[in-house]
Amino acid sequence: MSPAISLLKKKWLGSVRMPSHIRARRLPAKAVSAVVLALSLMVGAGVATTSAAPDTSSDSQLDSQRMLLESDTLIYDLDDQKVTAVGSVAIYYANHVVTADKVEVDRRAKTVTAIGNVILTDPSGNVVRSDHVQLSDDLSEGLIQQLELRTAEGAAFRASRVVRTVNDRTEFDDGVYEACVDCDGIPGKKPLWTIKARKVIHKQADKTVTLQDATFEFAGMPIAWLPRLTQPDPTVRRKTGFLIPTPVYKETLGAGITVPYFWALAPNMDFTFRPAVYSKQGFLADVEWRHRVDNGKYTVRLAGIDQASPGAFSGSSGDTDWRGAIFSTGDFKINKQWSWGWDVAVASDRAFLHDYDLPKASNDAAISDIYLTGIGDRNYFDARFYGIFVQQEDDPTTGLPQDVDLQEKQPFVHPVVDYSGILEQPVFGGQLSYDTNFTSLTREKDDIFSFNGGLNQRFRGVGGTFSRLSVDTLWKRQVTDSLGQVFTPFVGLNADAFFLNTWSSSTAGLSDDQVIGRVMPMVGLEYRFPFLVTSPSTSSVISPVAQLIARPNEMSVGDVPNEDAQSLVFDETSLFDINKFSGFDRTEGGTRLNVGFTQTTDFAWGGSLSSVIGQSFQIAGQNSYAVNNIYETGSDSGLESDASDYVAGLTLDTAQGLLFGARARFDHSSFEVARAEAQVVGLAGPLTTSLTYAFLDAQPDLGVDKRSEIQGAANLQLTRNWRMFGTARFDIINDDFVRTGIGFGYDEESFSASVAYTEDRTDSTDGTNRTIFFRLGFKTLGDVSTSADLQN
Repeated sequence: MSPAISLLKKKWLGSVRMPSHIRARRLPAKAVSAVVLALSLMVGAGVATTSAAPDTSSDSQLDSQRMLLESDTLIYDLDDQKVTAVGSVAIYYANHVVTADKVEVDRRAKTVTAIGNVILTDPSGNVVRSDHVQLSDDLSEGLIQQLELRTAEGAAFRASRVVRTVNDRTEFDDGVYEACVDCDGIPGKKPLWTIKARKVIHKQADKTVTLQDATFEFAGMPIAWLPRLTQPDPTVRRKTGFLIPTPVYKETLGAGITVPYFWALAPNMDFTFRPAVYSKQGFLADVEWRHRVDNGKYTVRLAGIDQASPGAFSGSSGDTDWRGAIFSTGDFKINKQWSWGWDVAVASDRAFLHDYDLPKASNDAAISDIYLTGIGDRNYFDARFYGIFVQQEDDPTTGLPQDVDLQEKQPFVHPVVDYSGILEQPVFGGQLSYDTNFTSLTREKDDIFSFNGGLNQRFRGVGGTFSRLSVDTLWKRQVTDSLGQVFTPFVGLNADAFFLNTWSSSTAGLSDDQVIGRVMPMVGLEYRFPFLVTSPSTSSVISPVAQLIARPNEMSVGDVPNEDAQSLVFDETSLFDINKFSGFDRTEGGTRLNVGFTQTTDFAWGGSLSSVIGQSFQIAGQNSYAVNNIYETGSDSGLESDASDYVAGLTLDTAQGLLFGARARFDHSSFEVARAEAQVVGLAGPLTTSLTYAFLDAQPDLGVDKRSEIQGAANLQLTRNWRMFGTARFDIINDDFVRTGIGFGYDEESFSASVAYTEDRTDSTDGTNRTIFFRLGFKTLGDVSTSADLQN
């Protein structure tokens, strides 16, 4: 069946020529629609190096589509069995649009011809232009003269002649691919690189595109030539074959190259081989298996080497013959709310991942986990097992306990479970929420940090097995009176059960009891009184804030381990937190008053300013932040006194290329700066800069020295395409640069390149690490990057 035709009468009834004794027949719509589909099919190989390919429709699909044809004149010549649409011809079919000066259907020759300014636009936004298109009505054969294709991404493909034969084979003569047209928005500007081929052959049945006598030109000069290259056509997402090689150089490895090979075993599974050869160490085997199943996916990756010169890693755990690693990930959906999976990484030694630039090489430790997660509209569940693989070397030469037995001091978490939620129905007119946590972990040895020449120490972890079950509930209700004052009363209860099996309790001073309970009720009130201040150029909201919280003294401080509440940073973001400890192992006790002001201002020109300032007071009961404990949590935090340090924060957005943010903590008695951070980001003409300053006063109880650093980064656009960039991090206390880097980049629409040199002194045991980075980027083809570590 032919598709139905809707014809605009005012467009084509002006001229109909046929013998008077013969009745007019319908325009053969299926033949005309062949123009649309044939163009789409025949340019399939033309987008082989772009991101999209035209759809191919079967005859049954053709029959189900409706077609609209417009033209100035429609001519029937039944003697010659020809139907011709002339003048401003437009065909709308299957979300495609074809325009031409003339379209002719020859039923005797079984051909369809489009002549003059032939343009096809497909649903993906690709645009095809030609002077002359002729093809058979069954799409099996055809000819296109002077083809030009412009993709939605801005790329272009041209061919002087396109021929389609009966075996679904399409040949393009003198094919040229360009990554952009009118590059960088400049009319007539050509891309820096092009791909040319004497002939391009697209085999639709095999889904392959073959380039014959192919040349890669850069800046108008041929730099690579291949007599023949076959690759999958755009309809193939995964195809067996070699991937882009990656060169590498390291002092310990020598010069090397990785040549990946991708093997598509099935639509849902594949292998990737990444063999690498190094001049000093030999052959590295690296293979990855990926498999997608109905409800998820998983991967397994293995890497290993029998080193030819292990002595290059003398003094590290890499000084051995055989080295290897195993990686695996998994992610599976149980249903819409629940999922589970894993992320595991284990190596033969601590330096292997870093030495060979394998996944997770940049971290001090490779963290593995197995998880189960559930997410609802008003609740959340997450359970995880954690294992930590240390990638730092022990250093017994320091004589400090924190530098040895690093792996034995890491906990194995089995597991940590979080379940939180908010009740849907109001309770006494307010909101009731809950947070539950179960944590169980084991570590082999105490983690002790020694300072002041070994005279002082604090614990970071206790050897043994520690488990805790916590349930925190909170009810709150917000009430606003007629004056605009906002009152938020709240009531909470924290209940914990600790289970101890530690083998160093006498050293750590922990309780000898195996089970310890803790119950901490809480009642509080928060008060805010926001008021509006306006002027012709500003609109500000200023609000005093007061928060009063009453609780009994914290129970069992120092009797139980503290694993998740050691990180304590008191600033304006935590000023009004009900519990300023970072985890469940510690909780605030006594009666505390938090007071301050918040302010936000919007300027008429679009800028904004926000600020917070305040202080916290322990007005009754025991100050949890001043209680002595083996972890020294709370010491030098700014909260250890009945009147805390002052905290303040400010953010300014000028909306004119300048952003500024700062926060600080000031000593409550001397008003000296105890902690400060400030950052400014600016854009002025061709220059983009950022400057960051950080200061942390000495924390003698924690063994932390005074730190003061400044870091800057800048990018200067030298010309339209050339730029220079750099970064520097300077240690003000030690009067030395910690990290520096400088580089140059070239950027245009079709191509980008950069080279950078860095010096890194963050690892004091390794001296200065010097590295050169190279990157080349080709639009639609991808990026190639590598780095080389230079000898210290």
